[in-house]
Amino acid sequence: MRRKSESGQALVLVLLSLAVVLTIVLYILSRSITDVSVSSGQADSVRAFSAAEAGIENALVIGTGSGTSTDIGSATYKSSVTALASTQNFAYPAPLLSGDSMTTWFIAHDSDGNMICDSTHQCFTGTSMNVCWGNSGTVSDSATTPAIEISIYYETSPGVVSTAEIARAAYDPNSIRASSNSFASPDSGACSWDTSFAFQKTINFSDLKIPSAVYTTQNGLIFARIKLLYNTDVAHSVGVSVTGSALPSQGINYSSTGSYGNSNRKINVFQGWPEFPFGGNSIFSPAGLTK
Repeated sequence: MRRKSESGQALVLVLLSLAVVLTIVLYILSRSITDVSVSSGQADSVRAFSAAEAGIENALVIGTGSGTSTDIGSATYKSSVTALASTQNFAYPAPLLSGDSMTTWFIAHDSDGNMICDSTHQCFTGTSMNVCWGNSGTVSDSATTPAIEISIYYETSPGVVSTAEIARAAYDPNSIRASSNSFASPDSGACSWDTSFAFQKTINFSDLKIPSAVYTTQNGLIFARIKLLYNTDVAHSVGVSVTGSALPSQGINYSSTGSYGNSNRKINVFQGWPEFPFGGNSIFSPAGLTK
């Protein structure tokens, strides 16, 4: 009886040992299969992203999208190129840090990027613009609360570049800081349309001493450059909203989707219209730049 009991215990121990070994083997196999699957998925994702990048580069070079799927090795991409339609609201597609700026065009552009105002390319002729900035929830009393500087370029004789002038204004939500930098205060409240912003200011062009004959005439206002200041730690959103006359197209959107295996990746690139090559303290003339 004693030997039979010991023999039964040995069998149980053997079975338990086999169960433990089998569990470990199955776990290792499962991890190996998972790792291989993840690695394969990551490789497919990288190839899909590279194909999407190739689609963007191709669209930037030739100026049009592929329309249909294009093979690139064993991957494919499909790209599109669309001009932004005229709109009442324009949120810059990338957040800005201190020193960065966005441009809002008042003059329309044709498909080649040439400035034009005609029946099919309407230019802005409104009396004011509402500038919105700062990520939603941003406090107004921080040392890195974003302030803005606005430079509006216009021609006193619309269409004659030698009559170009600049009107400037600056606004700071931080009242303590504004007492030393002499910036004006923004309007109260936040603004929101497609995007929510922490601060806003409605700018009447007449308050900036821009003649009414300029901003009520197509080709009078050229563009506004909006620069963020003080927000050295976090990039913030900026946008412009208008009423009445709509803003013309602000640039071109390039979109490309790359595919490889079961992975798909999409890239969007915004390209604004070419800007004049002068700095904040320059004015342009037919002969060149003058400080």
